[in-house]
Amino acid sequence: MTSHTEADTDATTSGEYGELRAQLATLTTEAFRPELAEIDQLATAEIARIMNGEDRTVPDSVAERLPEIAAAIDATAARMARGGRLIYAGAGTAGRLGVLDASECPPTFNTDPADVIGLIAGGPSAMVTAVEGAEDSKELAAADLDGLGLTAEDTVVGISASGRTPYAIGAVEHARAKGALTLGLSCNADSALGAAAEHPLEVVVGPELLTGSTRLKAGTAQKLVLNMISTITMIRLGKTYGNLMVDVRASNEKLRARSRRIVSLATGASDAEIEAALTATDGEVKNAILTILGQVDGPTAATLLSASDGHLRAALAAAPRTT
Repeated sequence: MTSHTEADTDATTSGEYGELRAQLATLTTEAFRPELAEIDQLATAEIARIMNGEDRTVPDSVAERLPEIAAAIDATAARMARGGRLIYAGAGTAGRLGVLDASECPPTFNTDPADVIGLIAGGPSAMVTAVEGAEDSKELAAADLDGLGLTAEDTVVGISASGRTPYAIGAVEHARAKGALTLGLSCNADSALGAAAEHPLEVVVGPELLTGSTRLKAGTAQKLVLNMISTITMIRLGKTYGNLMVDVRASNEKLRARSRRIVSLATGASDAEIEAALTATDGEVKNAILTILGQVDGPTAATLLSASDGHLRAALAAAPRTT
């Protein structure tokens, strides 16, 4: 016989799940597509063709939000130019995408690992193993941000395909209360995450090939937008010269070869000149380019770049010219 307490608990649990199911039913990303109900009966090549067709729609969905994305990037770059950090916060696939984007900034742009940070609900172990309940906690997100010593100069990007994940919403709400810049990246219109953020970025990609599998089109859309946020912010911060990654960190043989190629493309110098320039600047690509194009020595190049906040074009303009 079921006790009143057990019955009450069952009813509460049923009511909670009923409410959640009703919420999910309203989300575009969770919509069921009856026309694909027999997809498992199709030939592999046909499934691949359908999936490829689905993926091709994602860039168009991103394009519809380019004005909002650009405004968010300009605001982010302005904060980072003043010493702020870029912090991603998400759960599950969204969290992993944020961690991935953050982890690629140091080798690509020679940023300090503390400048771009990825937070995933449940901590680092959640990158490979689901952490039960972590995504449902706004308090956990606030604690994770406080652990980083969040400041008003920072930018926090909440990432959630559904736009309703408590961890992402909690991160944005807490950051905004602290005066930080907030972005809300989701794949549903009129989302709670978008409402919480100063800059809502709602890229609506439509229902997935597999119902609710938001690592597909939604994940692709989030990756494209995160690529834009980090890459264009770094361009604005002077981490590139034209489309060359002049702040690349040469940490292995491939990157050392790439460094020499970048100096060559930027300057047209001979191999001997390139080697001499890199030696004079301790392997710093941007500094090496400045020594060649600006006709200055290594210490002068470092001084000029420091005075121009790392912007190579500005340093070149300030370089003393010989007649």
